[in-house]
Amino acid sequence: MLYYPAQFEPEADGGYSVTFRDIPEAITQGDSLEEARRAAVDALITAMDFYFEDGRAVSAPSAAQAGEELVTMPVSVATKVLLLNLMIEQRKRPMELARAMHIKPQEVTRIMDIHHATKIDTLAAAFAALGKRLEVRVLAP
Repeated sequence: MLYYPAQFEPEADGGYSVTFRDIPEAITQGDSLEEARRAAVDALITAMDFYFEDGRAVSAPSAAQAGEELVTMPVSVATKVLLLNLMIEQRKRPMELARAMHIKPQEVTRIMDIHHATKIDTLAAAFAALGKRLEVRVLAP
């Protein structure tokens, strides 16, 4: 899971604005703190679209500072973010991943789409094709 620190600032006219130090593209607001927290998750997901479209690595989350809250990125999105970062680190293009996985390039396009539901086994195969192992663990809160 990826947990990004966010600043929830009360607005003078009511509500809260939300910003992320590590993901400056993710900016949102909510009329209540609870609404702002839900919007923060959506803002993170929306910001990931820019990184995937541009083929840019996503910054790892930094430690929360005083006054910040951690916002959890959905595991389905976080896994694809880690895959994107690995591909960039290894300088692998989607075509090369498709070849290594013995699948059609269109299938990699779907794997790399954060809005497309991808089976965990398929993601594990993608990591394996890049020489890594995807692990799933359950931890106490």
